[in-house]
Amino acid sequence: MKANLRPGVSRKNLLTVDRDSSIGFMGEEGRVYGTPYLVRDIEHTCRDLLLEYGDAGEDSVGTDIAIKHVAPTMLGMSVEITVTVSAVDGRKVSFDVSAKDEIEPICSGTHGRFVVDVGKTVERLKAKAAKRAAKAG
Repeated sequence: MKANLRPGVSRKNLLTVDRDSSIGFMGEEGRVYGTPYLVRDIEHTCRDLLLEYGDAGEDSVGTDIAIKHVAPTMLGMSVEITVTVSAVDGRKVSFDVSAKDEIEPICSGTHGRFVVDVGKTVERLKAKAAKRAAKAG
């Protein structure tokens, strides 16, 4: 991870709410941006920021998220997600997050990510898979 990743660094992503990122259980007239998709989009925005500051072979994984989704966003509306680094503690990076649509703020909260070495992570996953196979067999 590059040394210039520090509190205050931020990124904005702009997206449009489409059918695939909406909930439909309230019928077509109640179709709005779903919270699980908002969480996904926040995670992607934070990850995109970290990839800009990562070294070769690094990526990040989410560790925690706490948001308040306070307003609905209808299909076709634009959403701006803003993430700002609030702390860097070794490979742990914390973010303040917010989102707004064309009319009003829709979300605020925090998200944590951990910068990982992809190769080492894959090796740990292989070791876990081997333990699982041994346990099942």
